[in-house]
Parts: sequence; structure tokens; C-alpha cells
Amino acid sequence: MSETIGALLYDMLAWLARGAQPYADVMDAWRTSCPRLTVWEDAIERGLVEHARIERIAIVQITPEGRDFLASR
Repeated sequence: MSETIGALLYDMLAWLARGAQPYADVMDAWRTSCPRLTVWEDAIERGLVEHARIERIAIVQITPEGRDFLASR
């Protein structure tokens, strides 16, 4: 993993560690079409974040693996 992706993953996970966020907000902040900055895709593939529904609202939350990633940095 590149240093840039690692730092951005840390930033995203630290933000989500404060509390689950609406899916739309996460996509606005972290989705990119740049093939070199795949933060969202990397987080999903590594199991660091997960989708859920709370009262019909799609949210994204950090997983235990995501918390481990934060603790290791």
C-alpha cells in the first residue's frame, strides 16, 4: 500500500470511528474516479468499513478490522 493511500485510509477510518456516517456523505467525501486514489475501494476490499441500514438510512461504519488498522498506525 502506498503511503498516500495508507494516510488517506487512516483519515477516513478516524472520521468513521467517531460515528457511523450516511452513505451519501461518505461517497461525497471519499469516492474518486482517480485510479491511483482508491481509498473507498481499498477500505471495502480489506473489510475496514461496512454498509448497514439504520431505520431505512444507508450508513457506513468502521469494522473491528478498521479499528485494528487505526490502532496499528
